[in-house]
Amino acid sequence: MDVLNLPAYQYKIRQNDGKQEIFDPIRRKYIALTPEEWVRQHFIHYLHIVKAVPLTLITVEQELVYNSMKRRSDIVVYSNKGVPALMVECKAASVEITQKVFDQVARYNLTMKVPFLVVTNGLRHICCKIDFEKSSYSFLEEIPDYRQMVIT
Repeated sequence: MDVLNLPAYQYKIRQNDGKQEIFDPIRRKYIALTPEEWVRQHFIHYLHIVKAVPLTLITVEQELVYNSMKRRSDIVVYSNKGVPALMVECKAASVEITQKVFDQVARYNLTMKVPFLVVTNGLRHICCKIDFEKSSYSFLEEIPDYRQMVIT
């Protein structure tokens, strides 16, 4: 797997029927180790360890409905009151972060109304803050820590 622009951690990988799986602490089970899952698991670790997000307030592959179609958000962070605070779209390291990729998470956010959006391929991370009152957004230099996410 690719070396990412995220902190390394002690992940658990196993072989199952000839395929690699990685342990997901959110779903509490082993998941097929795809390039996108590699990024997702590193980003979960980053959110938990570096940004102080409690694991119990992170969801993975949460279902949402957009234009009458079921979709899944890669990662959503909630406040301790159950309000979505940050949504992350993960791509494999080989996928370039383009406007099209960013638009995907922005469309999903029309349903979720999350104030912070992140798109990452594990090498590059783009974060923006949404101002729903002004119908605008601003790109941030850094991904906020948990307290900053939930105060907004």
